[in-house]
Amino acid sequence: MSLHKPGLHFFFLLLLALLPASSAQQAAPEGKQEQGMVSTSGSHAPVLDSQKRPITAGGFVEIGPIVFENIAEKAGLAKWQHIMGTPERKFILETVGSGVALLDYDNDGWLDIYLVNGATYGSVQGKAESPHAALFHNNHDGSFTDVAARAGVTNDRWGFGVVVGDYDNDGWPDLYISNFGKNRLYHNNHDGTFSDVAEKAGVTLGNWSTGATFGDYDGDGRLDLFVPGYVHYDLDRPPAPGSSVVAFARCEFRGVNVMCGPRGLKGEPDHLFHNNGDGTFTDVSLKAGVNDASGYYGLASAFVDLNNDGKLDLVVANDSTPNYLYVNKGNGTFEDASYISGYALNENGRETASMGIAIGDYRNNGLLDLYDTVFSDDYNPLYRNDGDGNFTDVSYQMGMAEPTIPFLGWGDGFLDYDNDGWLDLFVSNGHVYPEVDNSGWGTTFAQRPLLFHNLKGAKFELVPPVKHTGLAELFVGRGMAVGDLFNDGKMDVVINQLGGPPGLLRNVEAGNNHWIGFQLIGGPKSPRDATGAQVYVTAAGLRQRQDVIRGGSFASCNDPRIHFGIGSAAKVDAIEIHWPSGVVEKIANLPGPDHYYTITEGKGLKDGGKP
Repeated sequence: MSLHKPGLHFFFLLLLALLPASSAQQAAPEGKQEQGMVSTSGSHAPVLDSQKRPITAGGFVEIGPIVFENIAEKAGLAKWQHIMGTPERKFILETVGSGVALLDYDNDGWLDIYLVNGATYGSVQGKAESPHAALFHNNHDGSFTDVAARAGVTNDRWGFGVVVGDYDNDGWPDLYISNFGKNRLYHNNHDGTFSDVAEKAGVTLGNWSTGATFGDYDGDGRLDLFVPGYVHYDLDRPPAPGSSVVAFARCEFRGVNVMCGPRGLKGEPDHLFHNNGDGTFTDVSLKAGVNDASGYYGLASAFVDLNNDGKLDLVVANDSTPNYLYVNKGNGTFEDASYISGYALNENGRETASMGIAIGDYRNNGLLDLYDTVFSDDYNPLYRNDGDGNFTDVSYQMGMAEPTIPFLGWGDGFLDYDNDGWLDLFVSNGHVYPEVDNSGWGTTFAQRPLLFHNLKGAKFELVPPVKHTGLAELFVGRGMAVGDLFNDGKMDVVINQLGGPPGLLRNVEAGNNHWIGFQLIGGPKSPRDATGAQVYVTAAGLRQRQDVIRGGSFASCNDPRIHFGIGSAAKVDAIEIHWPSGVVEKIANLPGPDHYYTITEGKGLKDGGKP
C-alpha cells in the first residue's frame, strides 16, 4: 500500500497510532473539549435562519425542487413508536437510538421494512411489557402492515442495529439484531416466520453491540459476521458523573451538565465471527486482527472492497476515537491500515465522533469513497478514495463541510435520487442532548435531514428544504436506509426516529430520467445473496459502479438490489459483474431501461419486470 500523506503530517498520524488506548480516548482534540464528552472541534457560533431559528430546524424555502414527501402516516407506519429509556436521556444507553433495514423477507419482489426498537428500564426488569420491533410487510399498494409478532421478530430486547444477509445460502434473507444484552440471529423459515438461532449459532455476545455487517471475508462462499462493540455498560452501575465507572468528575457540554460518554467510559470490544457452514460461527476476532484491542467505541461497520483487489476489507466508524480501516490480506487476517490510509482521522488530524458510514463511487471512476456522519460542532468528512486504499478528506473543497457543522448526523447513504447517473448523499440528523432546545447554541434536538446533490463529481450542493416536504420535516433521526419501496425506479428513504414514529420519505422527484436495477444471485462459490459483488454499468458515456453491501449507514441495511440512474440514455451499453467467487461476467443480451432484472452467476440475465 502506498502512502498518500508523506512528511510531517504522516509522522504525526503515526505518533497518534502509537499512543496508548487511554491516551487516544481521553486526549482533547483541537479546540475546547469539555470533560467527559464526545470529540468535536470545539464551540461554533450559532447558525440562524432569517427568522432567528437554528438552521437545524429552519432555513425553509417556499419554492424549490420537491424531492421527498413523508408518507409514514398514510402508509401505516406512524402508528408504531420507537421507545428507548426515558425522555430525559439521563444516560448514554437512552440516546443512541436504533437502525432500520429494507429487505424482501417473503421473496415477493417488494421491499419490506424492519424497524429496531429499544426498551425501558421497566421492561428490562420484567416489570413492564417490552417495546416491540416492527416488520412492515409491503402490501404493494403504498401501504404496509406490521407482521412482526406473527413473524416472530419483535426482539423484545434493548435493540440498536440490524443487518440482513442469507448466512446459510438457502435463498431467503435472515436478520441479525444487535442489542444491549444478547443479540439475535433470526433464521428465515421460508413461510413468513423466523426462528432465533443465535444461541446455537454462537453469536449472542451479551453487552452492547451496534452496527454489524455481513461479508465473505475469506472467500469460502459463506457470509461471515462482524459486530462492533460500543460502551461496556452495567445497568446496576450507570455512568453518573463522578462515579467509579466514569473517568471524569463532571460531564458537560458547553458548560451544561449532560449525560456522560462515550469518553471516559470503558469501551466494548469488536467481534468477527467466521461462518462454519453448519449453522454455527466461530469467533476469530483476535486471530484476524480486528478485535479492537484499543477499546474504541464502534457504532457502524461495513465489509467492502476498497482497494479493488477482489477481497473484502473492513471499515468501522468509531465514536470519539479513531476510525478503523482493515485491509484484507487474503489469508484470513487483516492489516490495520487505519492511520496510513487516511481514514482514522479527519484532515485536521483529529478523531471524530463518527456515527454512520456511507459508501459509494461519487466520481464514477471505479473507486469507492467513504462519508462519515459526526457530532455537532464538527463537520462530516468525505474521504475520497485516491486508489490503492488511500483516502483524502475533501469535505471543504467539495462544499460539504460547513453546512453540516450545526447538525448531529447518524444514518447516511449515497443514492441517485434524480437518476442522472451521479450519486447524491442523504443524511439523517438528530441531537443526543434534550438540553440543546433550551440553549443558544444554534442547534436543536429534532433536526431536518440533509440532501446533497452531486454536481458531476466536482462539487456537492445542498438541496433546499421546501416547506411542507420531506426535507423540511424534523426528526430525532438515527438509523436510515435507502431503497426503492414502490418499484418505480426512484430511491426512497426510511428513518428510524429516537422516541417517535419513523419517517418514510417517498421520492416524488419530477424528473423523467431512466434507470435500471438488478437482483443478484451468487453461484456455488459465491454467497447466494451475492454480498460483495461489484456491478459496472456503462450508459450515456458514464461507467458507474455499485456494490452489494450488507451494513453501513448507522446500524442499518439498504435495499439489497443494485440501482443505477442512467439519465436520458435509452439503452445500456455494457454490464460487467465481478462476483465474489472471482468470476468476471459480461452480460451480452443488454436490457432496456426502467426495469429490474435478475442475474444469476454463470446463467446470465432474466427480466424481473416492473411489478
